[in-house]
Amino acid sequence: MSRTIVYTFKEEEKRLIFSFDIHRNIHEAVAAAEGIDLTTFLKMEQQVEAVSTCSKAGREYRDSYFRKLGFGKIALAKKENRGVGEK
Repeated sequence: MSRTIVYTFKEEEKRLIFSFDIHRNIHEAVAAAEGIDLTTFLKMEQQVEAVSTCSKAGREYRDSYFRKLGFGKIALAKKENRGVGEK
């Protein structure tokens, strides 16, 4: 099932359709949509997670890296609950 990502990139709010079939997480999806190569970032992220004793270290590294790239808010949009038979 696909979801919608709402994110800001260089002060511009954008929307993107996201599915776990294509990307591992929403950060990889927005980087791919903006044409940003994450190969060096992913290697460093794995190293940070491997050597850190804090469970938040990887998340903090990812958030600071994406802020440096120009991203602001990155979040999944809320699901719309629809009744039976509604489209």
